[in-house]
Amino acid sequence: MERRAIGAAALGVGAIGLGCMPMSWAYSTSEQSGEESLRTVNAALDRGMTLLDTADMYGPFTNELLIGRVLKERRHDAFVSTKCGLLVGEQHIVANGRPGYVKRACDASLRRLQTDHIDLYQLHRADPEVPIEETWGAMSELVTEGKVRALGFSAVGARADQRARDTASGMHAATIRQLERVQGVFPVSGVQAELAVWSREALDSLLPWCVSHGVGLMAAMPLGNGYLSGTLTPGGGFEEDDVRARHPRFTAEMMAANQPVVAGLRRIAERHDGATPAQVALAWLLAQGTQVIPLPGAKKERWVVENGQAADLELTPADMAELDALPAAQGSWE
Repeated sequence: MERRAIGAAALGVGAIGLGCMPMSWAYSTSEQSGEESLRTVNAALDRGMTLLDTADMYGPFTNELLIGRVLKERRHDAFVSTKCGLLVGEQHIVANGRPGYVKRACDASLRRLQTDHIDLYQLHRADPEVPIEETWGAMSELVTEGKVRALGFSAVGARADQRARDTASGMHAATIRQLERVQGVFPVSGVQAELAVWSREALDSLLPWCVSHGVGLMAAMPLGNGYLSGTLTPGGGFEEDDVRARHPRFTAEMMAANQPVVAGLRRIAERHDGATPAQVALAWLLAQGTQVIPLPGAKKERWVVENGQAADLELTPADMAELDALPAAQGSWE
């Protein structure tokens, strides 16, 4: 698979990564299987999808433990990205950016992942009670200590971005302000934010910022939490513990309203023998520039195989024009 670089250090990764969260958290528990997940991670590494994206909050903790079982045998094949800064309670999630906590969290992640270093350590969310420079400074000390190779940043939540847009500053203005602040403390190597064919806001400001600073943009939710794969049926419902069961964008009404996006992906897939809507959606992302690294989530081996093949799909200028003209998603994430 084509290799792409993350950050000024030019850390090489496969052009398509693997989002590991669905294996352990947020999606239907009945479809989660430890052994199947292990096969999925190994299949990704076999295909050059080296970037494994996890976080201590996924589970919580169980996703890192799962990835650690693979890393114990295949550490040299993987680029490990994990996150800190969010604590999961029974009914809520809170940010913790205190320097002491960040360092303890890193040590705990290293133990669970069964490795002596993390390739990319990301701040999941900034703690509003702690100056972000203090949190980032503690993370930079982890680099100095050799526990971490590079630092990454997850874009702030949709509510903060919406407030920024309301002030006519742009969808990702809040994130860019935070990036500018931490960049003065220690270089940012990667930024993770939603980017998909039905959600293109990051192309307007966040991607240009990443390009100008030599920062990799890891495209989260590149398949719209499964919707852009064309495998979800409007009104089909989700299990109670699946986050999509409570998302306004995944009501039967909104899923039906967004069918033109899937129909457009299918039309283009039909022009490329054997291609799928998911592969077209990922190929569109890869065509946005070498700074972009899609992170499709998957918990089954067959989806990893399909996603990896998107790296070989060459879209024509006509395909790209048609994809660029598809409507944006209807329905809020809030």
